[in-house]
Amino acid sequence: MNGDVEKMIAVGLVWGATNALMRRGALLWDQSVRRLSTPSNSSLKLHQKLFASLKNWLALLVIWQYTVPFLLNLSASATFFAILSHTPISLAVPVTNATTFAATAFFGLLLGERTRVGFSLLGMASIVLGVWLCINT
Repeated sequence: MNGDVEKMIAVGLVWGATNALMRRGALLWDQSVRRLSTPSNSSLKLHQKLFASLKNWLALLVIWQYTVPFLLNLSASATFFAILSHTPISLAVPVTNATTFAATAFFGLLLGERTRVGFSLLGMASIVLGVWLCINT
């Protein structure tokens, strides 16, 4: 069981780091879409809107700052499902999700996102305490 807990925490750390990195990549994509987009697409037909959405989605996947963290995130998801095959879901979900939340806040801070540092640190400390309680009870 201890090895599984370490895997859950590792998955949460990967998810948290990749969440923050994917956000940064999505912001780059958003800037490029704003530069290239037309002012109004309300007069477009349904198939034109669908084509434009598909084109935007493919443009997102071309941005490596989004795609690489996305693939790492998917790999962590596969690992999480493997962990679920032999670990109680009542332990795996809270530990992994709490770790993900704290890691997203931490890596967001490292990447320079604006946040209320005091609240973020208090939240991260509370999450670490909660994960410790889940593991040791």
